[in-house]
Amino acid sequence: MDKCFEEYQRWLTEPSLREDEKRELAAISNNEKEQTERFYTELEFGTAGLRGILGLGTNRMNEYVVRRASAGLAAYLLKLDGAKDAGVAIAYDSRRRSDEFAKLAARTLAAYGIRVFLYSTLHSVPQLSFTVRELGCIAGIVITASHNPPEYNGYKVYWSHGGQVGPEQASEILESIRAFDYFDTELIDYELAKKQGLIIPIGTEVDLVYYEKTLSLMLNPDIVKAENEKNETNIVYTPLHGSGLVPVTAILDIAGVKKVCVVPRQAWPDGDFPTVKAPNPEDPNAFKLAIDLAKQVDAPLILATDPDADRLGVAVREKSGEYRLLTGNQIGSLLIYYILSELKVQNKLPDDGFVVKSLVSTSLADAICRGFGVEMRNVLTGFRFIANEIDLAEKSGRGKFLFGFEESYGFLAGGFARDKDAILASLLVCEAATVYASRGKTLLDVLDSIYEEYGCFIEKTKSYTLTGKEGIERIEACMRSLRVSPPSDFGAGETVLRREDFTTLERVDTQSGRVSSIELPESNVLRYILPADAWIVVRPSGTEPKLKLYIGASANSAADAEARLCRLETNADKLISELLGV
Repeated sequence: MDKCFEEYQRWLTEPSLREDEKRELAAISNNEKEQTERFYTELEFGTAGLRGILGLGTNRMNEYVVRRASAGLAAYLLKLDGAKDAGVAIAYDSRRRSDEFAKLAARTLAAYGIRVFLYSTLHSVPQLSFTVRELGCIAGIVITASHNPPEYNGYKVYWSHGGQVGPEQASEILESIRAFDYFDTELIDYELAKKQGLIIPIGTEVDLVYYEKTLSLMLNPDIVKAENEKNETNIVYTPLHGSGLVPVTAILDIAGVKKVCVVPRQAWPDGDFPTVKAPNPEDPNAFKLAIDLAKQVDAPLILATDPDADRLGVAVREKSGEYRLLTGNQIGSLLIYYILSELKVQNKLPDDGFVVKSLVSTSLADAICRGFGVEMRNVLTGFRFIANEIDLAEKSGRGKFLFGFEESYGFLAGGFARDKDAILASLLVCEAATVYASRGKTLLDVLDSIYEEYGCFIEKTKSYTLTGKEGIERIEACMRSLRVSPPSDFGAGETVLRREDFTTLERVDTQSGRVSSIELPESNVLRYILPADAWIVVRPSGTEPKLKLYIGASANSAADAEARLCRLETNADKLISELLGV
């Protein structure tokens, strides 16, 4: 019998399972495909910890996976001096069973003698990241699956610097987790753990410090207050049923942005996300209700955050009265330009300032930084790599972190939190919009002027979803094929000048054949550099059963850049689709 079927039988006969859990497993007794999907593998740490569909099984998110992960983390921490007392901070979002999983994680860690600081209400990823640093914790956990559909949940692990654990450390923690059986972990009574001081509720005082530090990053707070007192301008905001409602509205209110209209049907936490297919601010469909409200209240700006409030989407009203959704690259470029230009005007731009972005994010950001004489650092996909750059600069005393972003709608400034921060980004976007409005400009006007100065850059991401064991095998086969027979071009004139393999960490100059080393961590990523600032990246997702294709193109005009991007996408998509068999 295959191992996955043996594991299914073991779970099916496990005496500690509740009656409802036994019924769930018994219901698939004649469904070998479903048994395979649930038990053929275990959830592994990707770019954001564990993440999977809710349900029983080793390849699902459930109570036993959470307890085992927490026991493994506890065993890892117990090897470190002072870890027991430094403790672990835990937060959770609005997803199904998030609060339950957070309490189970806390009770498991406490059972092994690890002190836990636990939020009693749902909180965002950036607030947890901040709390880890503020309380001096050794680690942190957030129960969330970010912007995934409702059937998903996850378990993100953070380290003492406030960022997600790095690849090597994640592997070590995973090894520690695998030393435990799913049904052989300790669990302490919740009230007893509180009495013994092993579980400590986190109070609102930590939130207030977070708000204070976030507000300190404003560059023109007086203009924001004055303009909002003078004008009755509405801003529409939707938390998409997630954790952003309280912190986003609170921070904007303190900053003086009083006219915030929250989308009523999406205001309150709801793990079913009933008004959207997926609570993802990258998805235009998630903005439908917000746009309807914006038209009613005559709002020039719309903000949307995902369930754990680490990603921010933005829509801006055009002269026609319709709303244009900005891409993550456009939001990032606007914020970089706003921060650098305002710091320069105020004579506060540091000589050693630097910006960080993922290598799949727009090259426009590099051009803006060059224009201001600011260093741009490109890192692998995953915000933990941006956090690592902040940490290295802080420890070495070399470099002043100014801003970091990923094209997937993640933004950060300041560095007191070390993960994507949609609460801070909401504040900065509102500030930039207000300041530019006081000068007679919209964010779209500023974006156009950036294109005029630095050139037109445009990007596109395409995902190929192949679920289950077969899907993962096809994705792996596609990546192998690209390595064995690398493409030499992506259409007429789009010759591959350099190809980079982040598994071997080798960069090949296709013209000279020269091979050089890539100074980044190993990752399953392929990048192709084309003429005139164009590029293509292919990588499997670290959190979902997807292969991702990223394309960047540039030209002197928007029309030419769009046409070039279309050609590149057509040719790259044809190649990838053939290799995947889709």
